[in-house]
Formats: sequence, C-alpha cells, structure tokens
Amino acid sequence: MIKSMTGFGRGETAGNNRKFTVEMKAVNHRYLDVNIKLPKSLNFFESSIRGELKPYLSRGKVDVFVTYEDLSEGTNVVRYNRQAAGQYLDYLRQMAKDFGLEDDIRVSTLSKYPEVLVMEDAGTDQEELWEELKGAVRQAADAFVQARIAEGEHLKRDLLEKLDGMQKLVDFIEERSPKILEEYRRKLEDKVRELLQDTAVDEGRLLTEVTIYADKVCVDEELVRLRSHIATMQSALVEGGSIGRKLDFIAQEMNREANTTLSKSGDLEITNCAIELKTEIEKVREQIQNIE
Repeated sequence: MIKSMTGFGRGETAGNNRKFTVEMKAVNHRYLDVNIKLPKSLNFFESSIRGELKPYLSRGKVDVFVTYEDLSEGTNVVRYNRQAAGQYLDYLRQMAKDFGLEDDIRVSTLSKYPEVLVMEDAGTDQEELWEELKGAVRQAADAFVQARIAEGEHLKRDLLEKLDGMQKLVDFIEERSPKILEEYRRKLEDKVRELLQDTAVDEGRLLTEVTIYADKVCVDEELVRLRSHIATMQSALVEGGSIGRKLDFIAQEMNREANTTLSKSGDLEITNCAIELKTEIEKVREQIQNIE
C-alpha cells in the first residue's frame, strides 16, 4: 500500500480527572518535518512524543497539537517563601531607618509581595501522565495513518489510470511512426517526378534520402524506454511502500523521453500526441508529490 503525505488524525484519553487531546495534520514536504505544540506544563514530553511518532512517519510536514485539561480539584497548594519574605522585611526596615519613617509593616501587607506566597502544582506522577498522553498520541497516529492510506489508495488508482492512458499514447506513436516514412517517400517521389518530368527517378538516391530522414525522426529507443518507465511505475504502485522519491525520479526520466520524442517529430499527429503525453506526465508528477 502507498500513503499520501496529507492526512489528519485525532486521539483523546480521559481518566483520573484529566483529559488529553492530540491532533495531527500533514502536508507535502520533501523531508520529514515534525512540529509539536504542547502546553508549557508538558514541554518535557516533547522528546517522548517524537519517539512515539517515529514509526508512523517518514516524509511530510507534520503538525501535532496537544491540549491538556486537569479537571481535578485541590491539585494546587500554597507555598510560603520564607527567604523572600525575610529579604523584603529587611529592606523595608532599612528603608524606615534611612528615611526616618514609621515601621508599620504588617503580615497582611508583606504577604502581598511577589513570591512570598505562591501557588504551585501539588505534583503529579510524570509516568502516569505519560501513559495517558501516550494513549492519545497513539490514537491520533493510528487515525492519521489510516487517513493517509485511504488517500494513498485514491492516488494509486488515479495514477494507474493515467499510466494506462500514457501507454495508449505511446502505442499510437509507435503505430504512426512507420506511416510517416511511407508518406515522406511518396511525397518526395512525387516532387522529384514533378521536377524531372519524363526523366527516370534514381531509386538509389531516393532510398538514401528516405533513410536519412528515417534516422532523424526515429523514436524507437525513446518509446522502448517510455514503456519501461511506465511498467516500472505501475509495478512500484502495486508493490507500495515509501515510493514517492522513486516515482518522482521515474517521472523525470519519462519527461525527458517525451521531450526527445517531441523534438524529433516531423508529423503533426505525433507532435500533438507527444504534447498530450507530456501533459499527462506533468499531471502524474504533480500527484506523485503527494505520495510519501
């Protein structure tokens, strides 16, 4: 099977008064680029998330969004920072002494200074948190991969249809090519007879001219290679796997052969067919950019 590089997946776990939601989405990219957005309180899990996702991804620009809801009560505690309070008190007393002010410091006033009383998380088992988060990550990754596989199957069918159409164009060029020589010989012979009138036509000279022309317009090698490239791409699509780069290279080679065929063409029908072939190859290349 083949996978598209575009996809979306979502996973969610809820328990112990906590809820994790993970969403993944991806677009085309030459390499693998994973961007993870986490709440600040979960930043230390980024490396673990990357490791968990590694078996699921090989190419694409992937964005991962993690949201975390703590529905429990009493998870925060107030901490008294005695050192900070002492420093504030020392400085306030020094200020009163320096400026001859009344020392009217009260506990209620001192407690309002920054960092004297702070709210902190009571502490949660990181291993327990990771197990819950990991479950959501795996759910999202599984859904993400299934979406990419489904899209990949659509791409596969579309590409195989296009390759069948390209094969028919190659068949037409191969069938048409010998007829060009016959038509060229006939036109050349009629022209020579018109110019020489009653003089006999030199068959040897005529054959030489036709041979030279045949060498200029011969595309047998190009058609053989085109057939080979089409067959190779069809086989790769059927076998599946991470074949995006391979298919892109084959498409480049196909385009090169089509260009050569077009440049050698001395026939309007073959020219039109070669142009259509190049158009189909370009469509195939565009689709290939979506394959992992």
